[in-house]
Amino acid sequence: MAFLRILRFLFWLLVLSWTVSTLRRIVARMGQGAAPGGQSLDGTSDAASGKLVRDPVCGMHVAEGLALPFREGTEILHFCSTECRDKYLSQARKFAANG
Repeated sequence: MAFLRILRFLFWLLVLSWTVSTLRRIVARMGQGAAPGGQSLDGTSDAASGKLVRDPVCGMHVAEGLALPFREGTEILHFCSTECRDKYLSQARKFAANG
C-alpha cells in the first residue's frame, strides 16, 4: 500500500512539474517583444541579439547592433569601444606616415 502512495505521489509531482514548465513557456512567448523601448523582459535590447562581430584591435566579440561601425574603403570594421576605434585610427595614421 505504501508503494502505491509513493507511486501516485511521484506521478502527480511529474504532472505538476510538466504543467509549471508549460505555463512558463507560454508566459515567456507572450512576453517576447512586449516590453517598451525595444527591450525584452530580461532587460537586454533587441540590438544586443543577432550576429557577433570581432573587434580588430582587442579581438573581443560584440553584437553587431552594439558595435561601433567604421567604414574603411569597402570594408566595414566594428569596434567594441571608442578607445579601440581611436587606437586603430592612430595605428593607421602611423603606417600612412611611414609608408
